[in-house]
Amino acid sequence: MKAFRLGLTGSIGMGKSTTAGFFTEVGVSVWDADAAVHRLYAKGGAAVGPMAQLWPEAIAQGAVDRAALKAIIAADVSALGQIEQIVHPLVATDRAAFLHAANSDIVVLDIPLLFEKGSEAEMDATLLVTAPPALQRARVLARPGMTEAQFQTILARQMPDAEKRQRATHIIETLSLEAARACVFALIAYIREVRHA
Repeated sequence: MKAFRLGLTGSIGMGKSTTAGFFTEVGVSVWDADAAVHRLYAKGGAAVGPMAQLWPEAIAQGAVDRAALKAIIAADVSALGQIEQIVHPLVATDRAAFLHAANSDIVVLDIPLLFEKGSEAEMDATLLVTAPPALQRARVLARPGMTEAQFQTILARQMPDAEKRQRATHIIETLSLEAARACVFALIAYIREVRHA
């Protein structure tokens, strides 16, 4: 039986990484889109060569310098589209390799822009992690080097939480670690029950 694909998403500061960790705890394989990009940008990563051809100034010590890349995007609006043309197919290849190698009955695909990019169509179900706006803001602004302006810029690129709630199959509120963990375990049990019914 093909693994059940659960698309995990949530805006910044909603507790997505923590929630992904709860799946890992019980042996559910998790693919992380951000981690895939980090691998592609690292020394020897598949994105380094194509990026070096377009923006040699974005390469430092054989890896893509994310800060330099941000500066390039800020200076040239069209750069983001070019970067996505390089990175998206490589990320898709990384995800396909993960799915091929995964050996659990459920796999979680952690994709920050799941709904924004229309990737939910490739999933069997979606899980949105969410939290009240005040808690989200407090979590994000507690991150080192994060400013209110940066937070607002990131939020502006993400679909409003209310819209994500309407589109998600399942929703977990990350108010406490214990409650979120219990919800994850209950969801896994529910998916298995439905699949084997």
